[in-house]
Amino acid sequence: MSEAKETTYRKAVGKAIDDAMKKDERVFLAGEDVGRYGGSYAVSMGLLEKYGPERIVDTPLCESGFTGMGIGAAMNGMRPIIEIMTVNFSLLALDQIVNNASHLLHMSGGQFNVPLVIRMATGAGKQLAAQHSHSLEGWYAHIPGIKVLTPATVQDAHDMVHLALADPDPVIIFENALLYNNKGTLDTSLEPLPIGKANVEREGKDMTIFAYGINLFKALEAAETLAKEGIEAEVVDLRSLRPLDDETIVASVKKTHRVLIVDEGWRSGSISAEIMARINEQAFFELDAPMYRVCTEEVPIPYPRHLEQAAIPTPDKIVAAAKKMMEES
Repeated sequence: MSEAKETTYRKAVGKAIDDAMKKDERVFLAGEDVGRYGGSYAVSMGLLEKYGPERIVDTPLCESGFTGMGIGAAMNGMRPIIEIMTVNFSLLALDQIVNNASHLLHMSGGQFNVPLVIRMATGAGKQLAAQHSHSLEGWYAHIPGIKVLTPATVQDAHDMVHLALADPDPVIIFENALLYNNKGTLDTSLEPLPIGKANVEREGKDMTIFAYGINLFKALEAAETLAKEGIEAEVVDLRSLRPLDDETIVASVKKTHRVLIVDEGWRSGSISAEIMARINEQAFFELDAPMYRVCTEEVPIPYPRHLEQAAIPTPDKIVAAAKKMMEES
C-alpha cells in the first residue's frame, strides 16, 4: 500500500532521523546548533524536546572534536549522525574523516568497523560567500573507505539517511543548501534505491546529461528547453559519487553516444573528470562527440549575486554546452 505524501526535503531528512531514533536507541545526532536552535537548516527542529540532550547533542564549535567523538562512539556500538554545518567547515575535521574514519577498518585488520554517518550542507547560490559555499564532495569521493551520497530528491533525502545508518562503514551525505525548501513526494513504503545506484530521471536518445544534487533539477530544466529545439536529452541522477554506478553510466552512453556532465565542483581534479576517464576506459568507441562538462569557475565563490550566478552551473550554461556538442558531432 502506497504511503506517498507531499513534503519538503528538509522535513524528509528530519523524519528519517526521527524514525531512526525511535527504532534504534543507539542512534543519536550531534553537531553545532542541532538541539535548542533546531539545526542551522531547521532539520532537527523539535527533536531535542522529544529525545533529550543525551541523544540530540549541541556541540562546541569544534568540528575535529565532535567528529572524533562520533568515530569513537561508532567504534563502540553506537550509530551516530554527525551534522557539520557546511562543507567548508568539514575541512577542520579532515584528519578525523580521512585519516581515522576511512582507514580504521583497514588499519585494524578488519577488527573495527566505523558505522558513522556525517551530514553536511554543500553548494552555492545563497550569497553565503566563499567560507560557506563550495562543493567539495568530489574531494571526499577520492577517499577509499568512505561512501559519498548526494541526494537530490525528497525521496532520496529520506531514504539515504536510513541506508547510511544501515551501512557498517562511514557514509557522508551531502545535502545541497538550496534543496531544503524543495517540495516532492515521499513514499515510505517504497524500497530505497541502494547506495551506488544511479537513476535515469528523464529518458532521451540524443545525449546524456549526468548530474547530482541541485544540478539534477538544472539539468532537467535544460533538457526541457533542449526538447523544444528537437534535442532529446537523457538525464541521469548519479546519486552516489563513491561508489559510482559505472553500469548505468556506460549503458546510457551506449544509448545516446554523447555526454555532458554537470558538476558544481571546480573543473580541475573534479568528479566530472573521473567520470570522463571512466567513460574513456569503458565506452570510448561509443562516443560520437567529445565529452563536455559544465563546472564551477575556478574562483572562490563570490558574494555578489550576479557574480555568484556567473560562477556556478546554470540551466542556460547547460543548454549552451549541449548545443555546442551537438553542432560538433
